[in-house]
Amino acid sequence: MTVKIRKRRLAVRDILEQADHIARDSIEAADGFIQAAEKAFHLLAENPRAGARRTFSNPAFADIRMWPIRGFEKHLVFYREIPNGVEVIRVLHAARDLPSLFSEQSNHP
Repeated sequence: MTVKIRKRRLAVRDILEQADHIARDSIEAADGFIQAAEKAFHLLAENPRAGARRTFSNPAFADIRMWPIRGFEKHLVFYREIPNGVEVIRVLHAARDLPSLFSEQSNHP
């Protein structure tokens, strides 16, 4: 069975912004981050319930799960299960104000 990985526009932007930030110190580390993120997405697509459930005030994010990127554990994948895979909603650094990013005023996934 082929797994499906759907990335939201914000998730793609998140990955590129974080890779750009990491590249300021090391282009190799930035490449490693992108590769590690893709590995995490594939792992989650094959095991969508592996991540921890998260609770946010916005009901649009009621079914969101979270998973750290191996080797970049402070970078978190926020995703939801879809048939045969996952939808990646955001990829954020743990230091960000997560409740605010997933609040009632934030964009729907």
